[in-house]
Amino acid sequence: MHQPDTPDFEILGKSRGAGTGPSDDATQKAAGSEEHDHGAVPTSYDAGTGRRLAIFASTFAIILLVAFFLVHHIKGRDQALLETTTAERAEQPPPVDVVKVQLAPPTQMLTLPGETRGWYSSTIYARVSGYLAKWFVDIGDHVNKDQVLATIDTPELDAQLAAAQAQLVAAQAEEKVKEADAEFAKTTYARWQGSPKGVVSDQEREDKKARYEGGIAQLNAAKARVDLDQANVDRLTFLTKFKEVTAPFTGVITERRVDIGDLVTAGSTANTTSLFRIVQSDQIRVFADVPQTASVHLDVGTAAEITATDYPGRVFKGNITRTSRSIDPRARTLRVEVDLPNNDFVLIPGMYVTVAFHLKPTTFVQVPASALLFRAGGPQVAVIDKSDTVKFQDVSIARDNGSFVEIASGLAEGDRVALNISNQIADGQKVTVAESGKGVPTASK
Repeated sequence: MHQPDTPDFEILGKSRGAGTGPSDDATQKAAGSEEHDHGAVPTSYDAGTGRRLAIFASTFAIILLVAFFLVHHIKGRDQALLETTTAERAEQPPPVDVVKVQLAPPTQMLTLPGETRGWYSSTIYARVSGYLAKWFVDIGDHVNKDQVLATIDTPELDAQLAAAQAQLVAAQAEEKVKEADAEFAKTTYARWQGSPKGVVSDQEREDKKARYEGGIAQLNAAKARVDLDQANVDRLTFLTKFKEVTAPFTGVITERRVDIGDLVTAGSTANTTSLFRIVQSDQIRVFADVPQTASVHLDVGTAAEITATDYPGRVFKGNITRTSRSIDPRARTLRVEVDLPNNDFVLIPGMYVTVAFHLKPTTFVQVPASALLFRAGGPQVAVIDKSDTVKFQDVSIARDNGSFVEIASGLAEGDRVALNISNQIADGQKVTVAESGKGVPTASK
């Protein structure tokens, strides 16, 4: 009988399903897992997938459009606010920092840099030429006055002294000869002068007289040569004393610039090398250059306090001992000197120190240096009146203390002055006042 047609996959399934058991199920699961691991892509989609994608795209586009209009609105609002603020500020008066004028402190200090120097300072040169035989002191050594510092071999000087001594002996011998000649001429002239007339002629008598006078002249010349040769010997003998270089005063050797065997030349020219430098520092001179504007407030006797960074917390007190009483035309400063005892040798020559002078008290007012304006007509300040209007006022400076300046005329206590005012602000212009925290320093204790 004819069997109905059966699909191939069904027959295949049946054939695979025939005699199936647990092992066959495991085989099918393994095959399914293998197909999934090879990244199989589904070939059919849900019917609502396209509609959902369209909704998502529409929503995203709406969000972007809303964000664009929101950002544009914010930018426009900020721009309008900026323009409004700028216009308001342009219409407002310019702001300035203002400080009130006050009386200067009754006691003030003028602090300046200074330099220490020794009480005596000398550069020692050779007085005779030769070779350095030996030196006995080195830098840092304390020496006493007339102590021998070095010795110099002087072969040329020794030879010159020997020659001068020999020449002196020869001159002395010649003096003896001339003395004998003069004595003989004297006795001869005496005999001829006492002879009766007619025995000798007047011519012969005059000849003997001339010989006698010539002998005396030659004797005097010989004596003069002896004196000259003796002076030369004394000079060279005196120079031999400089073969020993000695200290001119008690002090400390700060430099030694020669060594054994060096050729030394007498003199102190620019091409001559010095031997030593010695400084006496048991007393110290402190020099400072005072600006011309403050020089009138300093005089001999003004108290000073000297400090050095090498000795924090220590103050050396003294007084102005002398001034140059002349303004340096190049720096417009006055040189002042303060003398200090230095028995412990704490201060050494050449140190940088700070010198604080106690200035004489004044009754001037004081403003910060930033309030000053230097114009063609002289120094000015910008005074702010009660209506916050600028008025440029001419002033005269009494004393410049660095960050603050004392004003002799043009300002009164309580006036308000502007600080660092702009060049664009004109006289009579309104300003916006901002009180500054800069005040007048308190008096020194």
